[in-house]
Amino acid sequence: MSPKITVELLRQLRQAMRNSKYLKEPIQAYIVPSGDAHQSEYIAPCDCRRAFISGFNGSAGTAIITEQHAAMWTDGRYFLQASQQMDNNWTLMKMGLKETPSQEDWLISVLPENSRVGVDPWIIAADQWKNMSRALASAGHALVAVEDNLIDAVWEDRPPRPSTPLIALGLKYTGLTWQDKVTTVRAKMAERKISWFIVTALDEIAWLFNLRGSDIEYNPVFFAYAIVGLNTIRLFVDQKRLAEPAIREHLQLDAPGRPELSVQAAPYEVVHTELQAICAGLGPKEKVWICDKASCALTETIPKMHRTPIPYTPLCLAKAVKNATEIEGMRMAHIKDAVALCELFAWLETEIPKGTVTEISAADKAEEFRSQQKDFVGLSFPTISSVGPNAAIIHYRPLPETNRTLSLNEIYLIDSGAQYMDGTTDVTRTMHFGTPTDYEKECYTYVLKGQIAVCASVFPNGTKGHLLDSFARAALWEAGLDYLHGTGHGVGCFLNVHEGPCGISYKTFADEPLEAGMIVSDEPGYYEDGSFGIRLENLVLVVPAKPKYNYRNRGSLTFETITLVPIQTKMINTEMLTQKERDWLNEYHRQCREITGAELQRQGRKAALDWLVRETQPI
Repeated sequence: MSPKITVELLRQLRQAMRNSKYLKEPIQAYIVPSGDAHQSEYIAPCDCRRAFISGFNGSAGTAIITEQHAAMWTDGRYFLQASQQMDNNWTLMKMGLKETPSQEDWLISVLPENSRVGVDPWIIAADQWKNMSRALASAGHALVAVEDNLIDAVWEDRPPRPSTPLIALGLKYTGLTWQDKVTTVRAKMAERKISWFIVTALDEIAWLFNLRGSDIEYNPVFFAYAIVGLNTIRLFVDQKRLAEPAIREHLQLDAPGRPELSVQAAPYEVVHTELQAICAGLGPKEKVWICDKASCALTETIPKMHRTPIPYTPLCLAKAVKNATEIEGMRMAHIKDAVALCELFAWLETEIPKGTVTEISAADKAEEFRSQQKDFVGLSFPTISSVGPNAAIIHYRPLPETNRTLSLNEIYLIDSGAQYMDGTTDVTRTMHFGTPTDYEKECYTYVLKGQIAVCASVFPNGTKGHLLDSFARAALWEAGLDYLHGTGHGVGCFLNVHEGPCGISYKTFADEPLEAGMIVSDEPGYYEDGSFGIRLENLVLVVPAKPKYNYRNRGSLTFETITLVPIQTKMINTEMLTQKERDWLNEYHRQCREITGAELQRQGRKAALDWLVRETQPI
């Protein structure tokens, strides 16, 4: 891939940094974060400002532009991609490496004395603002809010903000009405003596109101804010979307029930003014809840004496613990997904020897098979379809200029998922369609041992996911190997494929404890730059465990795998597995054969069923 040429854009941006049309006085540095005003991980085209200015379009990264320099901070998933997509005006800052300075330290080292560092207060999280501001102030610099976004000022054909139609989800998908959810949130507010709760995360708003949209590709969310009071509910959203009779009925806009459960709708843009009005009327003891990851602009609107920032909102926590209906939906979605993947692998087995299958055509085929399943809505993220050296790029996405042909002598890794009305999937399999080398099999087996170690682990209630991260690495570590990404993330139910507050990663200790009903991924890997990549990913449901003893009555938890796609036994060096690991694999394959097999049979997909039976023979 050829990098984006950014000479002219950077020249225009540096001019804007001195232009009195946008600023009272010039700034010496400008920070461009990845997110949007809702701190979303995946964003709409109109919010891809960091990608526009730099050319690097991975999901995580922060650009900082000064008079002389342009630097990009990103993590291990994206080192390779960022270095390929950015031209030589940019310096790549590899986060997580000892020698890489933090953004604050770097700014302090390159800025002249008493510098002003600008950032758009709507797209920087309040907690990041606080840390950055403090560090800069200690060195005599100031972090300043630049109300007009300077990237927008130099971005000529910036796309408009999307406003897609909304869908209302009925009880058969959600298990709870939105009125039930509002009532539960209010009970939590009352418990903590909170009068108002400002909801800024798009997936929390979608989950609360049992609505979905398609404003952001792969994420069934829509641009909105909500403010929940003890007896009022306000939804700030483009009013055109509320004209649809089904949506009006769902929200009871024309026939409100009890006054405290009637939704007051207002335009998306007026949230700031409305929040100011609410804050102006607050009594001396009244408190307002807002997530500490909400935008600095909204957070600062709430006077400090009334502000109660929280790391995870009650909606974030409630959404993570799936109810019985959501769990059933997630199981169904994974069975449908397994059917599509068995079809894909059976098809690949016959087509690859012909030399006509590419990374792109395989990804398209996976989507085609998924789209034949009931309640399919779309993909849950761009498919990572990668062969040979491309598989070593952790978040690779095939493009015409990087597209390789699948063959019988290279490893193929596919990480893909879908949104169905009843659930969200995310699964990775690594396959070899010829004969893998002993080294490839050895590495694959370490990864599998790690995946089994996490899935089979039993741990006390109250355990945080990051404590399980090294279980996934132990076999790799013992051989002197490792991987540079977390082991697992939370997954939404027909919502975002990455969601908090739980996960399994050495990178954060701020995760919330795992609880029965949470669904997380279990995905260790191993990557050798320039030659191959291996990752195995299942989604697992946290369930109660019944070990022999119950220390201090704490209770225990374990995982149940809901992904039901065979793991290729040809890639395993079975001599490296313990008896317990063999038993786990054979039992897993028995379930795949039984559950996915029955659905393949029901749908009359014979070739895929034959493939499944062959691939799930006991070892």
